[in-house]
Amino acid sequence: MDTWQELSNSVEQRLAAVSSSERGVFAVGVAERLMRRHEALPEDERAPFTMSLRPLLNSVWQGVLGDTTAFRAVNRAVAEYMLSDFCHNDGQDGPDDADEAAASATLHAAHAYLFGCSDFAVWASRRAADAVDEHLEYLAEQGEGEVPDPDEALIAELHRQLRDLDLIANSSTALRYAAQGLPIETSIRLRVELRMPLSE
Repeated sequence: MDTWQELSNSVEQRLAAVSSSERGVFAVGVAERLMRRHEALPEDERAPFTMSLRPLLNSVWQGVLGDTTAFRAVNRAVAEYMLSDFCHNDGQDGPDDADEAAASATLHAAHAYLFGCSDFAVWASRRAADAVDEHLEYLAEQGEGEVPDPDEALIAELHRQLRDLDLIANSSTALRYAAQGLPIETSIRLRVELRMPLSE
């Protein structure tokens, strides 16, 4: 049986090998799953900063699926974050809002879309892996049924990421040109083929 370290290495190696467009789709898919989990929390447990990033996440989706007009919206939102108090080097003395799992993954996905390098997609992957323990702790606190084994849950998350990469690879030809813009019918098709299954 694969260990989580081996699976994590496999994810990182595959992210290094695929196109920048495929990395962007992967990262935004990871961020979407974490965002949906956060949005499903009771209202008083949702982080306002994380919730404020939903428009950014939607814009990243538009961009990675071939809508070039989304670039400006993503660029502006990232710039606003970079100039805000949430982007700091104050360690524990600064606000930790951007360190919440869905918020962090969304920002990594935005950077993956803007810059294309594999690091941001890898960091989104790692953020989702880190969030497994956080989610299990939350489930344990809620006392709703049996909590999965942490190692098994982490391995399941990484297997999910590898399946996501397999799915994305099926659309690699179309995605290769997404940064230059895709016909609207292609973007719609990719939304059905990728956004919906990657978000579930």
